[in-house]
Amino acid sequence: MVSFAADKHRTIKLSPGERVGMTVVYIICILAGVLTIVPFLYVVAGSLATEKELVERAFFIIPHTISTNAYKYIISDGSIFRGLANSFFIMIAGTVINMAFTTTLAYPLSKAGLRGRNAILNLIIVTMLFSGGMIPNYLVVKSLGMLDSYWALMLPGAVNAFNLIIVKNFFQELPHELEEAAKIDGCSDVGIFAKIILPLSKPALASVSLFYAVSHWNDFFNSLIYLNSTKKFPVQIILRQIVLLAQGASADGSSIDFGAGGTPPEQAVKMAATVVATIPILCVYPFVQKYFEQGVMVGAVKG
Repeated sequence: MVSFAADKHRTIKLSPGERVGMTVVYIICILAGVLTIVPFLYVVAGSLATEKELVERAFFIIPHTISTNAYKYIISDGSIFRGLANSFFIMIAGTVINMAFTTTLAYPLSKAGLRGRNAILNLIIVTMLFSGGMIPNYLVVKSLGMLDSYWALMLPGAVNAFNLIIVKNFFQELPHELEEAAKIDGCSDVGIFAKIILPLSKPALASVSLFYAVSHWNDFFNSLIYLNSTKKFPVQIILRQIVLLAQGASADGSSIDFGAGGTPPEQAVKMAATVVATIPILCVYPFVQKYFEQGVMVGAVKG
């Protein structure tokens, strides 16, 4: 027991060269973290600052005077809450559709004995290099009667080729003995997929789900093209309209009168809009972080 305790607490001695290398790595990681977090802190501080302070100070992390006028302006008409609700619905429903199509296509493609497997994979890879373009996509969506509906934002991109390949590679690395044992016990292919493959693939599925969710949350262009009803606009479109109003110009460039309240803080409104669009999706990361750390290493190491 003593020797075990001694071995347990034994420290690994590093050579001088290794210590220098580790120090350099730590310094680079710290600098990368600072460069990542400081701009976001500046945006948050700017959203809480007055317009005068934003003009006078080139950079700051803590504002001298805290003002919530920008956030009050954003939520003044209540449309931002409707936009957030629409964005959450699009993100959740779209991610469910994405994962349903991606996993059910990736599983059979992970089987080497599938006839036509290579031909299908080549067709999928081609879509990563070439696309039909905006006009053909619009014509397809219109011909299917999906204009001004959420389906136009979910179905055309239901499967992402890159994410599909990630999931397929992960399925291939799972032990085949598990499936063989399940078949001997009388389990069907659907049962193997639902009861064995999916539970063992949580790291990969969580990572890919996060990629899909972020893509839906940040989607702006497709919503601008396919949606016409104001009540269906996601938060990104609503924030765009708010920023245009804060700039004192409508979409066609005409002047807008803000009334007795005066011109809203333009720069602060832009920063507040960035914070509102970023914070909700950041709150998703803690729930999938433990899976994401494993999922990003999918296919990196094979034993």
